[in-house]
Amino acid sequence: MSSADVRTEIFGRRKIFEYSERWVGYSILALRLVMGWTLFYGGVTKLMDPGWSAAGYLSGVAASNPFQTIWTVLANEWLWLVDPLNAWGLTLVGLGLMAGALVRWNAFWGSVLMAFYWISSFPLSHAMVVDYHVVYIFLLFGLGTFGAGRLFGLDSYLERTDIVEENPWIRYLLG
Repeated sequence: MSSADVRTEIFGRRKIFEYSERWVGYSILALRLVMGWTLFYGGVTKLMDPGWSAAGYLSGVAASNPFQTIWTVLANEWLWLVDPLNAWGLTLVGLGLMAGALVRWNAFWGSVLMAFYWISSFPLSHAMVVDYHVVYIFLLFGLGTFGAGRLFGLDSYLERTDIVEENPWIRYLLG
């Protein structure tokens, strides 16, 4: 089994650690597929349910939530935008992650969705600060950082296209 060293600086200190190249690749691919499926499934079930709406959830946000007024406004005046953004956002971000396409872009927007869900669930009933939304945010951050779309994903192909070669800024969305 091949291994490699990572040399990095974290919190101002140089660190070197050894890892298995093979298993890191498998774990990153598995995390990308599992997170993609989780988001895709959450979105597609909303799209397939004609009666689904975020109104009930948003209206039910606890009165002690510091942003409760915002959620009430979203439920009453902006639902026409919130519902499709929520359902389609989850579906497309999940699909992009599973396909390994525009992984950094999708990881960013998936993190934004998770941050909204986390903030709207205050006060947290099943955690002090870190609940599964925060775990998802950091997992998505890691997928974007590692360039997880290059492991059996479309991003490895997209990076070699003429469009990306002529517009190198697009690489920030890939990986």
